[in-house]
Amino acid sequence: MINADVAVPKSKRKGTFAWALWDWAEQPFPTIFSTFIFPIYITSTAFGSPEDTSRALGLATTIAGVMVALAAPVFGRRSDEAGRRKFWLMMNTFILAGVMALLFFITPTPSMLWIGLAIFAFGGFIQEIAFINYYAMLRQVSTEKNIGRVSGFAWGLGYLGGIVLLVISLVGFIQTENPWFGIPLTDSTNIRAVFLFSAIWLLVFSIPLFVSVKEVKAKENRTKESIIDSYFKLWSQLKSLRRQAPETFKFLISSAIYRDGLAGVFAFGGALGALAFGFELAEVIIFGIGANIMAGIGAMIGGIMDDKIGAKRTIMISLIGLITFGFGVFVFADLGPITYWVGGLALTLFVGPAQAASRSFVARFTPEGREGEVFGLYMTTGRAVSFLSPLLWTTSISAALALGIANAQATVYGILGLMLVLVVGTILMSRVSPTPQIISD
Repeated sequence: MINADVAVPKSKRKGTFAWALWDWAEQPFPTIFSTFIFPIYITSTAFGSPEDTSRALGLATTIAGVMVALAAPVFGRRSDEAGRRKFWLMMNTFILAGVMALLFFITPTPSMLWIGLAIFAFGGFIQEIAFINYYAMLRQVSTEKNIGRVSGFAWGLGYLGGIVLLVISLVGFIQTENPWFGIPLTDSTNIRAVFLFSAIWLLVFSIPLFVSVKEVKAKENRTKESIIDSYFKLWSQLKSLRRQAPETFKFLISSAIYRDGLAGVFAFGGALGALAFGFELAEVIIFGIGANIMAGIGAMIGGIMDDKIGAKRTIMISLIGLITFGFGVFVFADLGPITYWVGGLALTLFVGPAQAASRSFVARFTPEGREGEVFGLYMTTGRAVSFLSPLLWTTSISAALALGIANAQATVYGILGLMLVLVVGTILMSRVSPTPQIISD
């Protein structure tokens, strides 16, 4: 939990929990729509062959990622200039809730596949843009003494919120013959009802932030600039960043790589459990719940570590823990499911701290008034290398198959691809100063 004894201005304490609660509020998109329920629904045979629907989902996700990479820094820069950070977070939240609600109308027929995926991709874009303004608020609700704890608490709260939401969805709507509110099972209405429930969840739990966190003021003497001008100025500042703050530039590159490895751990964790260790769907979901609980606890503990020993050390300890247990799962895979239950869950304990400490690390070297722009760059660099984990996962498995290793055993080799991404990111991160200079205006 956040230590209230730390000298935090009363105005900031009031908004800290409200800000953290938005991490809980937005969990429907990563949990329901990106990971557990919508992907399974939209790739089901009702929409077409599994091969076609899976490729279509991958394409939609890729398009959303490209849109974020191109737009994130400029959106952040413009919100900094206008001083309407909370306003745009509110607008993005309302739009994202609308996207979730619209997906209720995607009935299980082939003709709805691309409509559903287009809405989903747009939602993914909006979620990432919302994150820019949300992350940029971190300094508003924390101090130098507790910024790590605040970030870690919020990230952990988000993981726990995802678990609560998933359990409610499964118990109340999906794994029951009598869904809540008399919702029928026909046309997958019970599954689609989860999408409506998610929209309500997002709106309700976002209210505290909108009420309690103050809006930042616009920059004095600011001049209006076109979107094209924003890109030109952004490029100029990026070149300046490399010259004037090389440690910051190195962090953006190294964190982009290891964050892609972290994303790969969750993206391929379910497939690894099912294909390599024989998990049934129910076991995959239970493992996913356990993994999110472990990551949430880890994020909160990591937040305390962040303020005690620094963000870089927290990140390095987390990455080394991830790599150690990741290779452990590979080496002891022959022992069967027990390896994945123990090693896999232990591994996820280190995901949350690395994510939360990375966020606080960025906030520490960002000058006041440029949070949106810098977090936009942070998002863009991550998106620029988001192909690494999928590529090395696939390449490792393909290499194992080429060597004559059986399908189930070959899937285990995918771990090596993910670990390689994390190892490279860790090596690069080890060369970053623990206290990079604040970016000059």
